[in-house]
Amino acid sequence: MTKTYDALIIGSGFGGIGMAIQLKKTGRHDFLVLEKAGSVGGTWRDNTYPGAACDVESHLYSLSFAPKRDWSRRYGSQAEIQRYIESCVSQFNLQPHLRCNAEVTEMRFHDSAKLWHVTLASGDVLLSRTVITAVGQLNQPLYPNIDGLADFQGPVFHSARWDHSVELTGKTVGVIGTGASAIQFVPQLSKIAKRLQVFQRSGSWVIGKNDRPFHRWEHWCFQNIPGVARLYRTFLYLKTESRAVVFTRFNWLLKYGEWQAHRLARRDMSNEQKRQQLIPNYKIGCNRILLANDWYSSIDLPHVDLVTSPIKGVTARGVVTADGVEHPSDVLVLGTGFRATEFLTPIRVIGRQGIDLNQAWAQGAEAYKGISVSGFPNLFMLYGPNTNLSHSSILLMLESQMHYVLQCLRALERHRAVTMDVKPERQQHYVTKLQKKLDNTVWSSGCSSWYLDDNGRNVVNWFGFTFSYRWMTRRVKVDDYDWVREPS
Repeated sequence: MTKTYDALIIGSGFGGIGMAIQLKKTGRHDFLVLEKAGSVGGTWRDNTYPGAACDVESHLYSLSFAPKRDWSRRYGSQAEIQRYIESCVSQFNLQPHLRCNAEVTEMRFHDSAKLWHVTLASGDVLLSRTVITAVGQLNQPLYPNIDGLADFQGPVFHSARWDHSVELTGKTVGVIGTGASAIQFVPQLSKIAKRLQVFQRSGSWVIGKNDRPFHRWEHWCFQNIPGVARLYRTFLYLKTESRAVVFTRFNWLLKYGEWQAHRLARRDMSNEQKRQQLIPNYKIGCNRILLANDWYSSIDLPHVDLVTSPIKGVTARGVVTADGVEHPSDVLVLGTGFRATEFLTPIRVIGRQGIDLNQAWAQGAEAYKGISVSGFPNLFMLYGPNTNLSHSSILLMLESQMHYVLQCLRALERHRAVTMDVKPERQQHYVTKLQKKLDNTVWSSGCSSWYLDDNGRNVVNWFGFTFSYRWMTRRVKVDDYDWVREPS
């Protein structure tokens, strides 16, 4: 007889591991974490490019119920964050609940049995009463649609799938894209490449990163004086939370960020033409504001070319731009970001009465509180639509969602129900109100960004404070859901 789990968690990044910890802490042990790769870590396992690091300070970019007091520096590196996630697996003994190399291809809700059938790439089918997705928003690399890219005869790889076997020292390297990843790896490549060609579609607002290693005395205080680490985290929380006002209400205050970027560029760049090309023409904050101390100085180097003419295509030898110039390269690195608006891609999700999630989201991804979708009972999303942040740590949002999922599981038990399905009118009311609020934010000021889907709708960002989201998800409103009770 096939085992039926109480819960299946899909993904083992911060969301999946944090949810697993919370389930265990509340006495729930009948669950399994499914991970498509061979190890945990999510985006921090995948993004191993040179210079990979977080742009949220370490003590805030960690789980409140699994604190780490010995962060080496203010902003954690990819390797240190990955080790932290692995340590959480060990600390809370999650290994028995973890199944790696288990890629989910389809999730189908069976109306008669009121169970989710989760199909793996191996062909195995798992049954579960509930499914919690924690696949993240930055897990599917966006490969550019450029004519002739497949014809290039040298190595080509995406920054999120960095090919460490390719020797870049002394080579001519072409970098397509100047987003958050490129901001970090381009300065590293500039130190070893013979020539670096950076192809920029549009500039990014880049300001300084107040990063440094922690002093020994700071480490001692964090680890030996009760409450110091928590107090420091609280300070970071209040500091970052204040920025939400700027993004959502008083956009004019972002002018200070523009001034910072201009000042940094003037300080670090002597090449006037490059400096003018790097500074965007859209309002700061409309797209992600990036943090770096070595971006401008790296682009200013004489062996680094900043190419702003649009890419026309790729030949066997290099990149051809719209001005007719071919830029020969030995290697091409794609820093073109992620398919952030395509939630749960490429998993096929079939809900009640055979409704396909792609069909339900034909006009764009949406979810009640970013967690539940009408027609998909007992399916809960972590880091779902409109739960991303531009001002603080996404882990704060994840913890609110974990709490809400636990509340949902308790509500199912309390009401002796087998399923709960958010009412379509409640979801629609929530989404309409949310989109109206987003219309007044800086993200709707007219730029092209990964926050927007193909219809130009912001399906990624939360519109306000993390504490307002925490308050909204503090409890389950019974009337917002349709319940199917157990037979008496």
